[in-house]
Amino acid sequence: MSAGASDGAELKFRDPGRAHELTTALARLVQSLGRAPVTLMHVCGTHEQAIARFGLRAGLPPALHVIMGPGCPVCVTDLCEVDEGVALALQGVRIATYGDMVKLPGSSKSLADAQAEGAQIEVVYSATQAVELARASDRPLVFFASGFETTAVATAAILLAQPPANFSVLSAHKYVPPAMEAVARLPEARVEGFLAAGHAAVITGYGLFEDFARRHRTPVVVAGFEPLDILAALVKLLEMIRDGEHSVANAYPRCVTREGNRRAQESLWRVFQAVAGPWRGIGVIPDGNLQLREEWAALDARRRFRIDVSGLKQATQSELSRRCLCGKIMVGLVEPTDCPLFGRECLPDSPVGACMVSSEGTCKIWHQYGGRPDLGGTS
Repeated sequence: MSAGASDGAELKFRDPGRAHELTTALARLVQSLGRAPVTLMHVCGTHEQAIARFGLRAGLPPALHVIMGPGCPVCVTDLCEVDEGVALALQGVRIATYGDMVKLPGSSKSLADAQAEGAQIEVVYSATQAVELARASDRPLVFFASGFETTAVATAAILLAQPPANFSVLSAHKYVPPAMEAVARLPEARVEGFLAAGHAAVITGYGLFEDFARRHRTPVVVAGFEPLDILAALVKLLEMIRDGEHSVANAYPRCVTREGNRRAQESLWRVFQAVAGPWRGIGVIPDGNLQLREEWAALDARRRFRIDVSGLKQATQSELSRRCLCGKIMVGLVEPTDCPLFGRECLPDSPVGACMVSSEGTCKIWHQYGGRPDLGGTS
């Protein structure tokens, strides 16, 4: 049953009374564990947006730490991938990409910098829109595609639908489960349980996480995105920790099944294969990148164009870049407010690190809403 439902009642996801019951249950469960702190990690920018927007951390027991892991696809897009997009743009190739990608820094330039130098950068809201732009002109167009497996399914669908000959894809798509493996192996992270993203699990199914939970002896709960969805999932996760359960629970049954969307999975793996690749601030993650398969080489921008990034390599990092803690923030080792640049030199209009660029980046979310608001004085 969903978090806001009761027998015969209308679904309600923002019921203050139910929220109070759930936060009271969280406090009781944390106390029953007899240790502090208890650290839980979610790996989804949309979860972080909801947690911050609704001030959920203000109602959590102080000993419960809910942190965000590598759940922002723009944030983990590596410098070298941005450099490829910038290099193509400066070579005169039209680039279509999502809005959050435009300001993302590369080694020395962003797509916004390339645009200021005369490159043609088109902001799109869907993969389909990128194809429509290609059809409207004979000029080559490269879709600089980012996002996790959910978004990669949309990219796969447009390739399977036979896009025009002047269209190709520069894939920066990532696959989240291997990143969870990397975090789980970090001894300093000390994550006792994971909240998995409900929208990704709609595609993959929650069964995908069962082997992970057994091997790492760490429970996983799939969660939705309304406030009560998240609170109810946290309660379930703490109950599983208390009971020593190393399994997966589905707290988003109205959308997620164990098997997931088999048709979408078939499309995804027909077009892409998982390969080792760099995640910004984290390092190379085995099977963490989604690369176009050989049979799609004619639509792969990396094989279709000669991409020369040599002129974009920056010999040394700037002083500000060296002080940025974005990498540690993305694996949950520190919070945005621990970074000396946060809210000072690093702002949404002048981001130093990738976490301040995207609407799903922890730093940008905390800058907008506050990460740990003190609501004690509000009525």
